[in-house]
Amino acid sequence: MAQVTYPCYWQTKDNSGQWYWIYYAKNGEEISRSSESYINRNDCTHSITLMKNSSADQIWYTE
Repeated sequence: MAQVTYPCYWQTKDNSGQWYWIYYAKNGEEISRSSESYINRNDCTHSITLMKNSSADQIWYTE
């Protein structure tokens, strides 16, 4: 098995057997997690792709 390097996304299954992802920062700390679980791993991977492709999206905030 390859050694995990950070930052990275990690895919795993929950107690009901559905896939979800966790994003780990450079220091190995968990900083994000998918908001839903997926029956198919491909759907979980697609969710990661959507997150990766959103890096140039605008950031909105309220004061």
